Amino acid sequence: MTILIKQATIVDSKSPFHNKKVDILIEKGVITQIKNNIAPTKNSKVIEVKDLFVSAGWIDMQVNFCDPGYEHKETLQTGLAAASKGGFTGVCVMSGTNPPLHNKAQIEYIKSRSLNNIVDVFPIGTVSHEQEGKDLSEMYDMKLAGAFAFSDYKKPIKDAGLVLRALQYASSIESFIITHCDDKTISHDGQMNEGVASTKLGLKGIPALAEELMLQRNLQILEYTGGRMHVPTISTKGSVELIKKAKANGLQVTAGVAAYNLFLDDTYLEGFDTHFKVNPPLRSKEDINALRRALENGIIDVVVSDHAPQDTESKDLEFDLAESGMINTQTAFNCIVSSQLKITSQKIAEVFAENPRAILGIKQQEVAEHKLANLTLFTLNDITIISEKGNASKSKNSPFFGKSLQGKVIASINHGMMSAH
Repeated sequence: MTILIKQATIVDSKSPFHNKKVDILIEKGVITQIKNNIAPTKNSKVIEVKDLFVSAGWIDMQVNFCDPGYEHKETLQTGLAAASKGGFTGVCVMSGTNPPLHNKAQIEYIKSRSLNNIVDVFPIGTVSHEQEGKDLSEMYDMKLAGAFAFSDYKKPIKDAGLVLRALQYASSIESFIITHCDDKTISHDGQMNEGVASTKLGLKGIPALAEELMLQRNLQILEYTGGRMHVPTISTKGSVELIKKAKANGLQVTAGVAAYNLFLDDTYLEGFDTHFKVNPPLRSKEDINALRRALENGIIDVVVSDHAPQDTESKDLEFDLAESGMINTQTAFNCIVSSQLKITSQKIAEVFAENPRAILGIKQQEVAEHKLANLTLFTLNDITIISEKGNASKSKNSPFFGKSLQGKVIASINHGMMSAH
């Protein structure tokens, strides 16, 4: 396939064409020419959109594709299709499966089932055997099979000693752990953020303290052991301060935020719509403003979709019985651009393309001649109308259907394939 991208601004600090508006010719999956003007040929697919940006392909560092075990909610193929439509050319597949990704056979299954796709898959193995929080998983075998890091996904590790041993072992095999922070003895049975909104609605709250206590504990263990830790979804002002302090003290910690936590606050739950029930929960406006500033200042490194498909039977229930999570890999970019962040194309490239690769230890993609074309094309000024008809996920648990969100993904390109939107 020959693709000609017309008059696009390249957003890539490593490229000699950074911030330049140029034409880009892609032939057989390779960028062959970047010039001020390239004439289209008869066989070339031409992309020409006003105010178009091109960055290295985006990576979503937290998705749950439910496969194996919960294929009625999502399969690898439907999840990858949704990711591609969201502009992602890579995803970190978490271990929210049945069985969890706790041995090399599970990692090999994920890798073999996702071959020859426009979206690259980076499997994340479990920290503990079968996510039980008791014994370490077969981390070394999983790394050899292709696991990029280790996480028990949304199951926080209660055993501090296990976190300590996991950090030490991961460090010895040149890997790292990803830790979801939630002290269940404090957040137990909580339905939403604890605050004015939860009191008004009569729902049991999830205190910010539940996240911050476990984050503080994990950071202290990291300080003791050394090694690397990634915190995938911080959601409170206090967590921002803890990450900021840990980085200032030289700890090797990185942090992410779910895109919905930058866009939606806890007042959206006033209609008891279970599509807004997520984990971590939607927080207060004060928390959201702190998260936005932390992203702008580089305290938060990446933005994730936290894509968590749920079938109708898991969501169409009384609020306190419904499962948490929303599908969001197709709308994560729109959440950021629609928030009150002063978002720039450079910040989009940092949090979706450059920083995820740096954390995962993956070679940075360069938007330059003679380089492989792993690209995401997007605009910031256009509007995307989110529709159920355009949804590529197998599940429909999105609060955004029927709404117009800022920003538009134009196409993703990888492995000589293109997903145009």
